[in-house]
Amino acid sequence: MKTVTLGKTNITVNKNGFGGLAIQRISCEESDRLLRNAFQHGIDFYDTARMYSDSEEKIGRALSDMRDQIIIASKTMAKTPTDFWDDLHTSLSNLKTDYIDIYQFHNPSFCPMPDDGSGLYEAMLKAQREGKIRFIGITNHQMVLAQEAVESSLYDTLQFPFSYLADEREVELVKRSKEKRLGFIAMKAMAGGLIVNAAAAFAYIDQFDSVLPIWGIQKQEELAEFLSFTVTKPEMDETIKGLIEKDREELSENFCRACGYCLPCPVDIEIPHCARMSLLLKRAPSFMTTTDEWKRKMLMIEDCIHCNQCRERCPYGLDTPELLRKNLEDYRPHL
Repeated sequence: MKTVTLGKTNITVNKNGFGGLAIQRISCEESDRLLRNAFQHGIDFYDTARMYSDSEEKIGRALSDMRDQIIIASKTMAKTPTDFWDDLHTSLSNLKTDYIDIYQFHNPSFCPMPDDGSGLYEAMLKAQREGKIRFIGITNHQMVLAQEAVESSLYDTLQFPFSYLADEREVELVKRSKEKRLGFIAMKAMAGGLIVNAAAAFAYIDQFDSVLPIWGIQKQEELAEFLSFTVTKPEMDETIKGLIEKDREELSENFCRACGYCLPCPVDIEIPHCARMSLLLKRAPSFMTTTDEWKRKMLMIEDCIHCNQCRERCPYGLDTPELLRKNLEDYRPHL
């Protein structure tokens, strides 16, 4: 079993991390089976968040009996110390634990620091002194904030999108994190579903010994596939290199990563999926993208009121309304 150590935390876990966002979409009984199966096969890192609806509760329900054998990371989107403590106490209760191994600021609009006036970093330190958290982390989608967190030396871990679609700046961020002994947790290792070859995704990240990918798993067959890579490791051979190069050419920088920070939409457009439909038409089976339900959702783009809230919220600086318009234009032959 291949492992990775998260920087100066000295936490060493299975190279396959379990991303808890996807288990929101399945029943408690299904998540029980999935999470216990993951644990029984060596997965010992579980990432979740307060904003992932019942994800924390499902992890607590399935794995509280194994608490001393797993690492749990959760997140808060709190903007005030009061909200921070409310979130932390709720997370502890949901997870059925007295402590969280890594507690992360969840995609903040600034990098919390001591004496910045927000009181958030001080709240983290107090929670750490009280034994409610072990290490302090931060997640983000914005390169500038991620770089600031790395250089501050205030954080133990950084969670940031990283896949074989990464550019030179993102690769450098991984290298700099390693130099600073900052644990690097890779979200969006499948680029929000646009990468469809899990072996290629795994082989690419496997080249970086300091990176822990967290896979968003909601089906037993998905879990089985990632577990198989610990037995028969995919190699970066010419076939996989060619596939990666082809994907890099097709998926330019101007694509939606489905991070969801554009939501909510005032007219209920399902932006993270609708803004990627042009690519999904090429990369997913047609029965998944041309259903009556998807036709209805895509037509809702016509209801856009051009409030530009989605564009203002996008951490990647995308012109989201224009992206939606282009995706609807590409989809019209299927309507």
